Amino acid sequence: MKVSARTQQRLVHRHQFAEEESGNPVQEISLDGGKVRLRTETKGEACIWKDYQAICVDTFLRKAWFGENESLIYWVNQQPLSDPLTCLGDGHPGIGKIVKNWDCPGEKREILDWFHLVENLHKVGGSVKRLKKAESLLWQGKIEETIALISPLKNERAENFCRYLEIHRHRIVNYNYYQQEDI
Repeated sequence: MKVSARTQQRLVHRHQFAEEESGNPVQEISLDGGKVRLRTETKGEACIWKDYQAICVDTFLRKAWFGENESLIYWVNQQPLSDPLTCLGDGHPGIGKIVKNWDCPGEKREILDWFHLVENLHKVGGSVKRLKKAESLLWQGKIEETIALISPLKNERAENFCRYLEIHRHRIVNYNYYQQEDI
């Protein structure tokens, strides 16, 4: 049986989704954001771009909000949060502002997620051998050695990446150790 996209949309909008909550203390939250393009009802009218934030709680619970950072913060603050709370993010200032508003009972361990770190590294370009070496150093949390490897390149992309490392120094961990310890 084929169901049209319009019918599917109506069914989704009619459905009342249950509010999900974490029953156990939350140990890890990963947060990312972006933009999504929404069609308008009027034909010929320009599409609307909306900001969204999405979280993954302890790898099993996923939620998203469209332009409602206060609702996201409120929802997280209603959950039991562990001490320490591990917060994974891409380093965007907007993500940091959201994390700062979470009422954690103890330490918030902010970690720059590996995907975004390596994505920014590969923007540097150049020698594959150098990039692999830098990736290996970053996996071990060796920021100074990575900067020493990349800074001699003297191009804008390399300078931007070194600045990125300096800004997020406190969020870059020894990923190898964290993986081995299952943190």
